[in-house]
Amino acid sequence: MLRGHGIAWCGMIIFLLAWDLPGAEPPPPDMVKIGKYTKIFDQSVGEETDWAINDHCFVRDDAGTWHVFGITHPKPFVPEDADNFAHATAKKLLQTPWKKHPFALSVDPSTGEYVLWAPHVIRHQGLYYMFYCAGSPDHTKYRLHLATSPDLKTWTRCPDNPLLTDGFDARDPFILPLKDQWVMYYTATTRPDGGNHVVKAVVSKDLVHWKDPKVVLRDPSIGQYGGPCESPFVVRRGPYYYLFCGPRQGYRGTSVFRSTDPFHWSLDDHVGYLDSHAAEVVRDADGRWYLSHCGWGEKGLYLAPLHWNDGLDDASTSMPPSAK
Repeated sequence: MLRGHGIAWCGMIIFLLAWDLPGAEPPPPDMVKIGKYTKIFDQSVGEETDWAINDHCFVRDDAGTWHVFGITHPKPFVPEDADNFAHATAKKLLQTPWKKHPFALSVDPSTGEYVLWAPHVIRHQGLYYMFYCAGSPDHTKYRLHLATSPDLKTWTRCPDNPLLTDGFDARDPFILPLKDQWVMYYTATTRPDGGNHVVKAVVSKDLVHWKDPKVVLRDPSIGQYGGPCESPFVVRRGPYYYLFCGPRQGYRGTSVFRSTDPFHWSLDDHVGYLDSHAAEVVRDADGRWYLSHCGWGEKGLYLAPLHWNDGLDDASTSMPPSAK
């Protein structure tokens, strides 16, 4: 770790020296930045001990109420003991505090669930789809599951679970509509037993059956647990696809990459670095953009204004205002 950080610092020093050379062009401004965080929710409220909220998602229902679902666990924070999904609601994104509800879902070992991690919820044809990591005692075969709900309250597990299995610790699903199909992005490694940390993608016509796995971002780091390609989130703005993932350069660190190909990014496509863990992008009905932050030991869930500097504010996007 120290050796890796030393290399990174040497690279930064060389970069800064090059910037100061006569005639050298300054680096372009970051295409994405954030403002000040507002704490919106704390799972610890009303509990006898501290509770964390980690990987999560936002969805807005037909009545205009916002819902958040996420990993939660009391101290000590042991990821593999995360067996419940937190649920809270608010009329506005920056409402403080959000209203806490009973757990949305709890682990069911009879369905092959080992953990409940990283929910992602979308709405399609009047039904809500929750994709999540159900884990496995075998880290080379982590399971991604689906549950559906008509009202964001009662959830029914899909009889076709698992939707897919992958390793090492494949998790953090995110769904993007793309033309006549859906793309599921998730984090894994190049080999089920380890290898390079990567973001992978599969495609589907019906949100249940997924195929054609491919690596869309490969990091040079090699390992098993964790890695810098967690929590992938993709936003299309005009012809560009922005991939948010991390943690990088520390627990609170999300990198942003830009590409015209939703199935390929490289580290050279880097266009921003944000102070956030398990970042989610969310857009309110007023059209304003926000970035979230949370994590083990972070004492709650936070939102900060997200500012784009790409000149594409009027372009079409995968996240229009009031998207349901």
